Formats: sequence, structure tokens, C-alpha cells
Amino acid sequence: MSRKDHFIIILILGALATISPFSIDMYLPAFPAIARDLRTSIDQIQLTLTSYLVGISLGQLIYGPLLDRFGRKMPLYAGLLIYVLASIGCAFTNSVQGLILMRFLQAIGGCAGMVAAQALVRDLFPVSKTAQAFSLLTLVIAVSPMVAPTIGGYMTVAFGWHSVFLVLAAITVLMIGCVHLALPEGRQPDPSLSLMPKVVLTNFYTVLRQPQFLVFALVGGIATSAPFAYIAGSPDVFINIYRVSEQEYGWIFALLAFAMIGSTQLNHLLLKRFRSEQIIQVTLLYQTVIGILLVVGVWAGWYGKYGLIAMLFVFLTGQGLTSPNASALTLAPFSRLAGSASALMGSIRLGTGGLVSAAVSFLHDRTPMPMVGMMGCCALGGLLILLVGRKALIDQAVKSEAEPAII
Repeated sequence: MSRKDHFIIILILGALATISPFSIDMYLPAFPAIARDLRTSIDQIQLTLTSYLVGISLGQLIYGPLLDRFGRKMPLYAGLLIYVLASIGCAFTNSVQGLILMRFLQAIGGCAGMVAAQALVRDLFPVSKTAQAFSLLTLVIAVSPMVAPTIGGYMTVAFGWHSVFLVLAAITVLMIGCVHLALPEGRQPDPSLSLMPKVVLTNFYTVLRQPQFLVFALVGGIATSAPFAYIAGSPDVFINIYRVSEQEYGWIFALLAFAMIGSTQLNHLLLKRFRSEQIIQVTLLYQTVIGILLVVGVWAGWYGKYGLIAMLFVFLTGQGLTSPNASALTLAPFSRLAGSASALMGSIRLGTGGLVSAAVSFLHDRTPMPMVGMMGCCALGGLLILLVGRKALIDQAVKSEAEPAII
């Protein structure tokens, strides 16, 4: 593979992997405008984010077996086509119920890009190069929250919120063309693989029975849901409560996204001296303390706009340390069923994120409290599960005279 081909493939895979992050972040500045246009409340618009997260959670479990059975491109084409049609449906819907449904279908289609991109990295690059390729994909995904809300904010002001979904549809049509013309086929279809629900469910059940997976999947699922509370609540908090413009909100979101990107890079250095378990325990304790200060400060009226931004920045720096270490600890016990474990882990995380964003919507009271309260609860919940689960793993290891597989 030439250097030019390598660059083109990574560029296409990166674009596929960012469909869902852009779909989540790009329309956030438009929340108040959508609520006004559809004659509904902001908490109802927040449910469109919840429906998208539920769709991604379910979609990951569907596309894994399909990509193995039918090859990489056919399920990818089908998913992208569903995404395009659902995006157009989002743009032209005239009710919040229709938007919630279209967002769910948009997620079912869009997550094909995310799952297929990960599978194609394994197909197209040698083992020695896969880590480098995944790092580039991760960097692209991490950068997308910095630019998507900013672009969405300017588009909403200039052309209206409908334009955000039409642009997402148009970009995805271009991606379909690039996939057809420039992306290699990857792994060929394997007719011997069974898609019978019993076989698929048996593999998932085997994964769930592994104690370490269960502990750290729950820790990661709850702890990494804090950003979804922030994503669900921040448009209302900053645009409606603090009266910032859609463009300003995009820049605030970009700044806070930088907090997570920076700490992700710090994690590489910390892993040279500390184990993942040590890092995640200290990080969750740190986030719990900051979460309590956020809740108390909002209740007492300590923070203005800039004070809240500063505290959110400090809290979100922990996410770049929590997420990768929770992933490593969750998948450590697996080799043969690593694919099923990865899909199940992602489904648990995004499903939990959907529940958390729904909670922010239902608790909506025109203050920042639902957002910061759920963020604090996520950190505290993750810490408590880690402490209890770690003790259970150690006790089990002592009984079996074996070392726990934690890293």
C-alpha cells in the first residue's frame, strides 16, 4: 500500500467514524430554535438526543454480525442510505415526535460507519500498523466535537436548523461515492457464519458472565455517561439561561471538548508509571469531588457563566482518563470473543448515556442543576461500583487462588 493510498483510506475511514459524533454535536446549538419552530419545550428536544443514543446502542449489536456475514461494504451501504433518508426526514419533520423517530433511524443507519471503520482497520492494515491507524481515527473523532457545534451554530443562524440535517445528508452521499470508488473491499463475506439469534445471544451471554467485564463495563458505562448529561443540558443552560448566541455556544463547546482531548494525551504518559486501575480510581475520586462542588455551587449561586465553564472544564478533563482505561480493563479478559465484548461494551455505554440524557430532560427545571447533578451522580456511581466490584474481584481471585486480570 502506497503512502497516498494509506492517506486516502485513513481519510475515508475517519470520515465514516465521525458520522455519529457530528450527528450528536452539530445540531446542539439549534436546540432552542428547533423547540420554537416545532412549538415544544427544550426538554422534549433533548429527547431527540436520547433517541439517537438508544439507536447507536442497538445498532452496534446489529452491524457486528452483519459485517462478518455479508462483508464490509453491503451492510455499510445499507446503513448509510438509511442515514441519508432519515437525515432528510429530520430536516422536513413538523413535530417533535417525528424528529425523535427520525433521529432514532438516523442513528441506526449512521452507526454502520463507526462499526465498519473499526472492522476495516483490522482488515486493511497489518497488525504492526493497526494501533497507529486506530490512533489516527481516535484523534479525528476527538477533534469533531471541537468543530461540529461551531459549524452547526453558524449554519443555524445563517440558514436555519433544517440546513444542519440537509448538510449531514449531502456529506454522507459524498461518503458513499468515496467508499465505492476508493475504499478496498476488506474481508470477504463468510456464508458459514450464523446470524441465528441464539448463537449471537449465546456469545453475548458468555461475555456478560465474565466478572471483570461486568464490573468495568458498568464502571465505564456510568462514569463515561457524564459527558452525555453535559451534551443534553448545555444548550439550554448556555443559550437559554446565560443568553449566549448559537455561535458563542459552539466556541464554548469546542473549549470544553479540548479538556477531554488534552487529558487523553496525558493518559499515555501516566500509563508508563501507573496501572489502568490506579488511574481510573484516582480520576473518579477527583471527578466526584468536582461534581459535588458543581452541585453545591449551582445550588448556592456561586457560579456565573464563566465560573461554570471553568468548573465544567476541570470536571471534563477526567473523561480523557476514565474512558480509555475503563475500556482496557473491560476487554482485558478476552481474545476469541473480543468483537462481541467490544460491541456489548459500546452498547452498554451508549445505552447508559441515553438514559442519563433522558434523565436530564425529565428533570429540566430551567436551571443548570439537572445537568451538573447527573454529571456528579455519574462520577459517584462509577466510583462506588469500582470500589465494590474491585473487592468482589479480589475475593473471587483469592477463592480460586488466581490473580485478577486487571491491568
